Amino acid sequence: MESIQPNKVQDKINQLADKTVYVHLETTNGAYASHFDENAYNVGAFIRNAEVSYQHGKIVSTGGAYRVGLKLDLGWVYAEGLSDYEIDEKGRLLMAGHDREGRLMVALEISETPFSYGADPDE
Repeated sequence: MESIQPNKVQDKINQLADKTVYVHLETTNGAYASHFDENAYNVGAFIRNAEVSYQHGKIVSTGGAYRVGLKLDLGWVYAEGLSDYEIDEKGRLLMAGHDREGRLMVALEISETPFSYGADPDE
């Protein structure tokens, strides 16, 4: 992955608009929180292979990171805190945000084909 280049990400978001796509979205402060502070509250959300079609999407700077929103017929999907991206050999848009130690905090991935459920070394 490399640092987000907003124009490249926006171009890919535009290419995938009005198509049936699969979304992977997760957020976490992970087990890291309770390892360093026993009073910390672990939070997270995870959805994989949500089949959606979005009308349009947008990437915006949030001052040091980015937010990506996808406008659905009946609402929105969005992720905030994204900093890195890649478009892999399968044409999937993979985006992530990491904390200062490099640990995953948020991921948003969009693909025209479903993501695997098992251990896939490419994911």
